[in-house]
Amino acid sequence: MNKKHIVVIDDEEHILELIKYNLEANGFIVSTYTSVEAMQKSIGESPIDLILLDIMLPGMDGITALNIFRNHEQLGCVPVLLVSAKAEEIDKILGLELGADDYITKPFSVRELVARVKAILRRADRNEVPTKKTEEDHFLVHQDLKLDIESHLLTFKDEPIELTYKEFEILKLLMSNKGKVLTREVILDKVWGYDYYGETRTVDVHIRYLRAKFEAYGIGEYIETVRGVGYRFVKE
Repeated sequence: MNKKHIVVIDDEEHILELIKYNLEANGFIVSTYTSVEAMQKSIGESPIDLILLDIMLPGMDGITALNIFRNHEQLGCVPVLLVSAKAEEIDKILGLELGADDYITKPFSVRELVARVKAILRRADRNEVPTKKTEEDHFLVHQDLKLDIESHLLTFKDEPIELTYKEFEILKLLMSNKGKVLTREVILDKVWGYDYYGETRTVDVHIRYLRAKFEAYGIGEYIETVRGVGYRFVKE
C-alpha cells in the first residue's frame, strides 16, 4: 500500500516538528509549510491525501484557505482537518460548514490527532472503492426534490440548491433511509466516518442550515426531528 501524503500548514515551528515527527512515525509522508501561500506554490508536485490546516495563520487565514481549497480543481475532494488554538464554537461551525472533515483545538493529544487522521483517511479510502451502480444509485428523488449523487447536486423543480459537502452527505443519508429514525451518533459515524470526538450538536447545526435552505425555496418539512432520538426524512 502506498504511503499517504499529508500536508501540514501551521506558523508555529515546534507544532510542525511535533506533528511531522509523529505522523512520519506512523508511516505517513509529511510536507510542512508555515503559510498557505508557501503551500500553494507546491500544489501539483505530488498528490495530497489530507491537509492539516491551522486557522490562525499569517497572510491568508485557514478559513479563507479552506474555502479556496473546496473550490480548487485538485484539492476540492482532499480531506481537511482544521487545527487551531481558538476553541470558540463559531469558528468550529464555520469550518465544518465550509467542508472541513474535522476540527481539533490546541493543545491537543498527539495520540488523538493521529487517530483522527487515520480515521479520516479510512473514510476517504472507503469512498474511493469502485462499485457497480444502478439507476437508483445515481439519484434520490422525493416529490420535486432530486439529489444527483454522481454530480453532487441537489435540485428542486430543476433549480439547483447549493449545499456544503457535509449538508449533501447528511441529506443523502436521510433520503436513503426514508421513514427511518437515525440517531445523531449514527449520522456522525456515517457522514464523518468514525466515532466523532466532538458534540452531537454538530448534526443539529447542519440540519438547521439544511432546513433554512429548504425554507428559502419553499420546500416542505421533509426532515423531521424525533425528540430525544434524532432525525428522519419523511417517507411520503
